[in-house]
Amino acid sequence: MFENLSERLQQVLKKLRGQANVSEEVLAETLREIRLALLEADVAVPVVRQLLDAVRSKALGEEVQGSLTPGQQVVKIVRDELVAVLGGGGAHDLVLGSAYPAIVMIVGLQGSGKTTTTAKIGCLLKSRRKSPFLVPADVARPAAITQLLKLAKDNGLGAFEHDGSEPPLAIARKAVVAARQTGYDVLLVDTAGRLHVDEELMAELAQLKSELRPAEILFVADAMTGQDAIRSAAAFHERLGLTGICLTKLDGDARGGAALSIASTTGVPLKLIGTGEKVGALEPFHPDRMVSRILGMGDMLTLIEKAGEAFDAEEAARLEKKLRRSELTLEDFGEQLRRIRKLGPLESLLGMLPGAAALKDAQIDPKAIDRIEAIIGSMTRKERRDPSVLNGSRKKRVARGSGTSVQEINRLLKQYQQARKMMKAFGQNAAGAKGRGRFPFTMRARP
Repeated sequence: MFENLSERLQQVLKKLRGQANVSEEVLAETLREIRLALLEADVAVPVVRQLLDAVRSKALGEEVQGSLTPGQQVVKIVRDELVAVLGGGGAHDLVLGSAYPAIVMIVGLQGSGKTTTTAKIGCLLKSRRKSPFLVPADVARPAAITQLLKLAKDNGLGAFEHDGSEPPLAIARKAVVAARQTGYDVLLVDTAGRLHVDEELMAELAQLKSELRPAEILFVADAMTGQDAIRSAAAFHERLGLTGICLTKLDGDARGGAALSIASTTGVPLKLIGTGEKVGALEPFHPDRMVSRILGMGDMLTLIEKAGEAFDAEEAARLEKKLRRSELTLEDFGEQLRRIRKLGPLESLLGMLPGAAALKDAQIDPKAIDRIEAIIGSMTRKERRDPSVLNGSRKKRVARGSGTSVQEINRLLKQYQQARKMMKAFGQNAAGAKGRGRFPFTMRARP
């Protein structure tokens, strides 16, 4: 996401970081290049003007902080203003209130991804120990009912089943009663969409809002539609009073204009972003973290949070003991690879690492983990636990079973042995340091 904009801005700001002095001429040229980069990214013109005016005013009016060069100070100002345009520092979380059940209306145009997003939000709430109840209220598109019920079943979510013969308001009323009777605490109502905003749709949604009194009305927008998404959001907000926006397909939007404009233009906070097709590919939107990604500064907090969700603490402790004893097996190796896959695509993870722009030309093979898993899965339990038994004939059998080659198996085994040696050395150093009352690595807060 934001590939084009990120590359342009990083090039512009890289020139500034080393500047001992920033003259008005240098600042003007920098702002001109930032303006072109933002406009090419399809950022709304008023938003670009607002951002550049703020940067110019602060860059010329602020004193340089003692720890920063003038160039670094301008980079900091640009970063801060980008964060402000995106809606402020921290994430705008869902506010469900105290009603039982809390009701969330999912609205938007047809094709924006409302139904899939409803299921994704259900999975997100479930991971937060909520009990979501999905309500397919889009009777204008019968396939939407089938789709949402299937998504609910596939992901262990509750859903209100019906045949679509009643109007949305009647369905919603019955769903509220059913949720209360069965103990669900959040009702996610997937509403109808149209190819464009029309009065019939708005009247139906306004009626649902009046009856349900939802805690949240989330507008789902397709990031790929750019400025059209912003205009649609503004129209829905004017009629319904939106409480939040969810941008889908952000992973396929290399420009990012909608994401950078929608909150500032509509006055509605961007709360959630869809970063892939899988139900787990939905995350809270953090303006400060997103700007750090765009400027190549990484997003370690999100990466740590994702790792915390994918890796179990007890499993991590068990693995640590094995590493210290140099007992890591290919079985363990395969299990850790499966957990890494849960974090998302490798390209997405790289984007969260500081300085990842330097790796943009690196060849990342998304199928490499698939091949490694296939190789390990084609081994017997004995072979996974003791790879030294893998002779020539066994390797040929594993290669046939995994659809790979003996050379790939040898490469994996070599990497595995190197990892074991490194971990053994680390374990010995750590044990020795522990015996002397200290550890080789100490993390301290800076004074």
